[in-house]
Parts: sequence; structure tokens; C-alpha cells
Amino acid sequence: MNRSILYRHVLPIALLASGSALAAEPAAKAPDPAAAQAQCHTGAYRLDDDRVVDVARTSAAGVLRWRLLDGSTGKLVYKDGAWTSTRGWTDQADGVAVSFGDCADGRIRYAGHDGRKLKFDVTETRFKGNGVDLRGRLVLPPGEGPVPLVVLVHGSENYSGVDMYHLQNLFPANGVGVFVYDKRGTGGSTGKYNQNFYQLSDDAAAALREAKRLAGPRAGRTGFQGGSQGGWVAPLAASKEPQAEFVVVGFGLADGVLAEDRDQVAMDLRAAGFGDAQTLAKAREVSDATGLIASSDGQRGWKELDAVRAKYAAQPWWKALKGEYTGLVINHTRAEVLAELAKQDVDVSWDYDPMPVLRSLPVPELWILGGSDVEAPSDETQKRLIGLAGEGRPITSMLFPQADHGILDFEVDAKGERQHTRVAEGYFAMQLDWIKHGKLGGQPYGKAKVLAEAK
Repeated sequence: MNRSILYRHVLPIALLASGSALAAEPAAKAPDPAAAQAQCHTGAYRLDDDRVVDVARTSAAGVLRWRLLDGSTGKLVYKDGAWTSTRGWTDQADGVAVSFGDCADGRIRYAGHDGRKLKFDVTETRFKGNGVDLRGRLVLPPGEGPVPLVVLVHGSENYSGVDMYHLQNLFPANGVGVFVYDKRGTGGSTGKYNQNFYQLSDDAAAALREAKRLAGPRAGRTGFQGGSQGGWVAPLAASKEPQAEFVVVGFGLADGVLAEDRDQVAMDLRAAGFGDAQTLAKAREVSDATGLIASSDGQRGWKELDAVRAKYAAQPWWKALKGEYTGLVINHTRAEVLAELAKQDVDVSWDYDPMPVLRSLPVPELWILGGSDVEAPSDETQKRLIGLAGEGRPITSMLFPQADHGILDFEVDAKGERQHTRVAEGYFAMQLDWIKHGKLGGQPYGKAKVLAEAK
């Protein structure tokens, strides 16, 4: 799988990185009619069989994505006067016919079913973060009574959450209010884009306060939902904001930033047939050196890298080293790596240790992990979450054993590349049940397994 910087937890080094299904939609030059219509077609539609289909924008101009609550999804591209749907994030035709009425009609024809766009109570806002002005949006199901309210916390993406996040329609269509905002330096928010978890958690805490203020008496149980990098930011934000009542984390890490590359290196070596403990220990020496280089913007770590290169470069497993950035660093010159690091200019919280927050956070947390996650390998996080629950922390953790980053199902093509076909069944329903009720229901959530339940 080609690893992309856009949906990584951090942005250390982009050398030779190319796009993946988890980052941005493949660039597509849609005709002008599609670009003009795409925005007006976004929203949640109630079909004549009572299902809800969510239609959202993607990072490719004029390209849409539909999703059902069960996790089925497809990419919609406008061509020759019609929308064509392809399966998941692949380019395989899925046979799902989708068409829309005029923008003012708010109608959809999906797989032989007619649907009408749902109307929500929407409030646009601007509010103060940590030294920045942030653009936000509150989306509530229609009505007057209180509803659960969730603040969407960003991953590492550098685009507008207000414009792009599909949960702002899917969740309200299922009885949960959503507050979405543009992280600093993106969309309509001021400031410089960064990956400073301390500042980002301050912004998220401010977002929750703004959500509660706007919702007023309609705000029921209120908390954070974050995926990927949001797994570091959301619990930290909850530790700062007394009004936070829960945290949901999808495909995040209960370990530090450097652990992501370290664990990816180990996973890659196992996949290449070099999974013995001795080799993995030697590889850890390499990832420790490259981590020092990445976390110091290239100011340290070169002596350590030269030393491990002298010891191990002739070993058969050396060429199998990949990881988030280790493989890129060892296969490029010092000058090339320094030049790339100079271009990045991104403030990253390399020093952040999530465990003190997780050990002390009093609010309930739901963690949902993928057992086949290559972007954020979850083995160590699983162990830590089970341990925390055993210590009496209010953490429930669930595992989709075959899911990749994003809790995505996948198939492996003839080239050995993962082709993401859908969101794992049960992922959305699990979150909705837990946000609404503070616990999971008795029904199964697809292939999900319980790792540990809060006592």
C-alpha cells in the first residue's frame, strides 16, 4: 500500500510518498457541470425504504462519495451527463445507479429507490481558539428536545472539516447533533496549520464550549469524536474541558508519535518474513535513529544512523525496512532528507505521551481499532487499553480484526496492494449507540470483537 502523508498521524517526511485511499480521493478532472452541482447535492437523504444515504464532497473537485449506515460506500464521478459509482475507494464499477434532481429539488435516485434530502437545524459560527479565529458549524436534528452532541476532532488532514466531514449529516440523520469546525490554518480558520496537540486540544475544547453555547437547552450528552491523530487530541481536549462527558476514538494510538513508525517497521518486517525477536530488536535500533532525525528536524540522529547502517546494512532484512519514514530516510542522502524536512515546516508534538491523560481522564471513552491497520498498527495500543480497563479506567475498546486504518475493509489485488472496499459494517452503528446511550447495545457490530469493557 502506498502510504500518504495526508491521513498519517504526523507529517514527518514526504519523500517518495504517494496518495492512498485513506488520504485524498484520486485527483479527477470533473467537467464543470459536476463541479457546479457537487456542493448542492451534499447531505443526507431519506430513501423510500427508510434507509439514509449520505452524500459528501471529497478532496477532488466535483467528485462525491455516498455512504450508508452499514458502511457501504462508493465514489461518484460525473461523466457524459451522468454520475457513475465505483466500489469503495477502488475504480471497480459497483452497479449502483445514482442520480439527482435539480439543486433546488433535494432529491436523489439511489439504487432504484427515491429519496429526499433531510433538513437539519444548521448554525454557522466563528469562535476563538488558542490565539486563532475558527470557523464552525452546528448541525442538529430538527425538533426542540435535547439530543446527544458530538464535536468532531480532526485527524492530520489539511482541508476544511466544515466542507468535507460527512458525519455532520450522517449522525444528525440518526438522532445525534454534530459540531464541526475547520482546524487552524485550514478552510475558513486563521492561524498556521500544525500538529501541535497541545494547541489543537485547546481549539477542540473551545469548539465544545461553542457547541454547547449554540445548542443551549438542546445539548444533551456532549463529547468528542476523533479519528487517527484525533486519538491523541480528543482525550487531551477532554482533560481540559469540564463540560466534556465522553470521548470516542477511531483508529488512534495509545502510544507516542514515534511509536507509529516503529510499529510500522516491525509490521513490515514480519510481512517480509523477518519477524524473529532478534531481527525486530535490531530494527528498533534503526527506527530509534531515524526517529531522532525526524523529531529534531534533522539536527540529531545522523551519528546513530551511521552506526546502525554500519552494523546492519548488509543484513537481508535491511532492504525490507519501510515504516512511516524509516525506509525513506535510510534510502536517501542526508542532504535530500534535510531538504525535505526544511520544506515541511510543521510543528509536531513529538514529545507527547498519551498515557498520563488516559490514566487520569474520568470521562468514559470508546476506542475502536483495526486489527490490520498498516498506518497505525494497533497491537501495542490494544495491550495498553486492556491494561487501562483492568486498572478501572472507564475505557471500552473494540477491535475489527480485519480492518485497516479508517476501519476500512479491503481486498489485496494482484500487485499486493490493498483496495479499500467499504467502511466495516457496524462501525457507524457502534458509535451512534455509544454516543446516545453511553454503552453498546446487545446486537453484534459486524465482525467487531470486545477487547475490554469499562466496569
